[in-house]
Amino acid sequence: MTQRSQLWLRWRHDLLAACVSITLILTFTLNLGILNAATPSFADRVIEHRLANGLTVLMVERHQTPVVSINITFAVGGINEQVGQTGIAHLYEHMAFKGTRIVGTTDYEKEKPILDELAVIGTELDLRERELAAKAGGATTDERAAVESLQKRFLALQAQAAQYVVGNEMALLYQRHGGVGLNASTGKDLTRYMISLPSNRLSLWAAIESDRMANPVLREFYKERGVVMEERRLRNDDSPNGLLFETFTSAAFRAHGYGIPTIGWGSDILSLTPAATEAFFKTYYGPNRATIALVGDINPQETIALIEQTFGKIPAASPPPALVTVEPEQRGERRVEVEFDAEPAIVIGYHKPTLGHPDDDVFDVIDAVLSDGLTSRLHQKLVREKRLAVSVGSDASHPGVRAPNLFVITATPLAPHTTAEVEAAIYEEVEKLKQEPVSAQELDKVLNNLNADLVRGLRSNSGLASQLALYQAVAGDWRYILTSRDNVAKVTAGDVQRVAAQYFTRSNRTVAVLVKKSLNKSVTAMSGNEVQP
Repeated sequence: MTQRSQLWLRWRHDLLAACVSITLILTFTLNLGILNAATPSFADRVIEHRLANGLTVLMVERHQTPVVSINITFAVGGINEQVGQTGIAHLYEHMAFKGTRIVGTTDYEKEKPILDELAVIGTELDLRERELAAKAGGATTDERAAVESLQKRFLALQAQAAQYVVGNEMALLYQRHGGVGLNASTGKDLTRYMISLPSNRLSLWAAIESDRMANPVLREFYKERGVVMEERRLRNDDSPNGLLFETFTSAAFRAHGYGIPTIGWGSDILSLTPAATEAFFKTYYGPNRATIALVGDINPQETIALIEQTFGKIPAASPPPALVTVEPEQRGERRVEVEFDAEPAIVIGYHKPTLGHPDDDVFDVIDAVLSDGLTSRLHQKLVREKRLAVSVGSDASHPGVRAPNLFVITATPLAPHTTAEVEAAIYEEVEKLKQEPVSAQELDKVLNNLNADLVRGLRSNSGLASQLALYQAVAGDWRYILTSRDNVAKVTAGDVQRVAAQYFTRSNRTVAVLVKKSLNKSVTAMSGNEVQP
């Protein structure tokens, strides 16, 4: 055995030997000093530290329980993908749980050459299978034999690689040390990893996560690619709501990356390779693209020293390619239909500015006025009074916030009412925003609800860590948590009227309707044409 093998085995042995079962009741209590975001105490208690490699660390001490919640957020998501590689950010999130050169394997030195050959054979096999599928006249005997030979070698290599895999070892390590809430998510703007664990296991977290940031291994790549493909089928292809939103968003964005589903297109997913995924990781997941937020029972000075010792050794990545594509101005309403054996539904979206633009805060107020709670305008009119809809809601930033996005209104008709009836009723409420000033009582309600939401979002360690990392990543400053609240408080009834008149126009609108296959298309088209506002 080589010296290198002995070292990593010793490290792994020590790590596993330290695993002791800990049973804790995680009780996150209310800290009024921190939750009152309107006071200076909140900003004063957030401690910032920036490493030489660009990694941003945000910390808040809370000593009510011996627990710390941690959120690692990378400023990378579907928006950073290239044509032909859609879904690669989401696939990498899956692969990040497969381990490193130390975690997830019994012998990486023996495993590595198998994984290298598997990547070569798998890439060649993908290419050959696509070529055969595209052949109009069918494959020759030699071509089929070549593919069969590659398939046999591919399966043999997968079996060999599987002998070295320690399945789910990362999650088990956290679990054995009292960790809970281990999870991750990928969106258009961000990729996020989160965990809560006993504060005396912070050094274990630093060892695991710095290793994962520096040395991920894409083991079981093709197996996980298949898992992602199945996830796409369940959430998009075979889901009426998923397919409706995918079609709607793609219609609304013709040029910008926001129009591409985060999970990726099926043909792209099946063509992703280990080499392309590793290159994507090296380009976008450097420490200079990451924010780590830690909230709980921590000593900031000791935490900084620990992070410097572990994450500080990781070199910064080169600046990634700039995002240059801007969605052109929409010049006319776009309407799309999605046929599915499901109950009808409708999505309406208007293009709008993004985070940092003064009008963005006005849309937050409009969002709350229209659909926040049972007393909101859309719920009162469409659900309670007219009984046209089962549900109705809105979203002021679909599908992300790093670029101009959409204000979206969604609704599900209450049978026997149609989407056309619901759509017309929605436009009536939208027009009222333009013609009639929002009352002072409604504006006060919006601010009160915002304050309540802010308190609820920050009351737990994990919630506060999530918010700090989120706004540091998308706004460049976690203080946006405070400034956005203050900006919303300044919104007037006149602002609401101005913004509604400017953006809620027919030419700036995209509408997607979910229709049953058996529904007569001519009737559907006529119903859609009747809705003009």
